[in-house]
Amino acid sequence: MAEANKKENFFVRAFKRVKKWFREMKSELKKVVWPTKKQVLHNVLITLVCCAVVGLCIWVLDLASSFVVEGIISLVKG
Repeated sequence: MAEANKKENFFVRAFKRVKKWFREMKSELKKVVWPTKKQVLHNVLITLVCCAVVGLCIWVLDLASSFVVEGIISLVKG
């Protein structure tokens, strides 16, 4: 009977697990080296340029493929 009283209920165990998770998360966040404002700006600019280049490539390939498909359709129609 004493053993049954020692076992904690579900909510107590869950609360302890959540408490431990937050404690570990806090200690891990202290180890993070956050980027400087200059690094963030640099990375944002690189990302925007890469997105623009990829968008331009997709637009050119889409335009070229539409010309090819239209050419094939016009050949088939005669």
